[in-house]
Amino acid sequence: MLETSARLLRLLSLLQSRREWTGPELAQRLEVSERTIRNDIDRLRSLGYPVDANRGAVGGYRLGAGAQLPPLLLDDDEAVATVLGLRAATGLAGVEEVSLRALAKLEQVLPRRLRRRIAALGEFAMRVPDDTPPPQVDAEVLTALAAACRDAERLRFDYRTHGGGESRRDVEPYRLIAWGRRWYLLAWDVERGDWRTFRADRITPRIPTGPRFSPRPLPADDVTAYLSGRVSAAAWRYRARVVVHAPADEIASRITAAVGHVEARDAGTCVLHTGSDSIESLAVHLGLLGADFEVVDPPELADHIALLAQRYARAVGRA
Repeated sequence: MLETSARLLRLLSLLQSRREWTGPELAQRLEVSERTIRNDIDRLRSLGYPVDANRGAVGGYRLGAGAQLPPLLLDDDEAVATVLGLRAATGLAGVEEVSLRALAKLEQVLPRRLRRRIAALGEFAMRVPDDTPPPQVDAEVLTALAAACRDAERLRFDYRTHGGGESRRDVEPYRLIAWGRRWYLLAWDVERGDWRTFRADRITPRIPTGPRFSPRPLPADDVTAYLSGRVSAAAWRYRARVVVHAPADEIASRITAAVGHVEARDAGTCVLHTGSDSIESLAVHLGLLGADFEVVDPPELADHIALLAQRYARAVGRA
């Protein structure tokens, strides 16, 4: 009986972690027969869990929406994230009381090891005060984007560009990333045949979602660094291309993805693609590379560095 109860909890956890499972997949995960899976599904239904079944050669199971919210099974990381999110929500107008109630229920059953993790985060993780209101993102939009990423379903949406224009996009969604005070969707743009990032507050999803797709390799191992570089580049007023007389690995280790990216040229030189809001800051950053370089473009950057060289030469001469 204890073994059956433990298996039911594991089955429920699997059903909550993904939109749909086939019978053979569940049987393999739980190391039981498909007949046992069918019996366990019936037990969950008798306990009030709405599990939908799809007929077919292999059959599929999905945890549906019932009249009441069933108990949720959270892993350690999910529990920590939920507690931190609820604590942050206690300062939001209109949801303070319900956030505190939910927080009290969750903290009451937290294991000691998770309490220590949360306490450490609360003591040592800080947020820089920012009076600038963040863009408003509908919670239903974020939920729809996250679900499409989870289920590998094509997504169609209307998108408002930076200039205020409107466009229709058809994408394969992969990751939803919080960067700064905004949410971004990393996706493969089907029409353009390339990776794109979209601000979530500018997305209006169109329902229903499209067909399932086979996930392709991500554009980088570290998608957060990849996104920060793309977002930063989009905001640059000036873009520069500079030949640096140093190995690509050496220069890449001195910059972050938000600064730009390095392209190997040969064993001793590389090309740095970078940018900034001002020519002056670009010149300063290039001077901090600790290597000789040549400005390919823009011309105004080369002119400003020549002016700085004359100024520095005069300073040395007077000394």
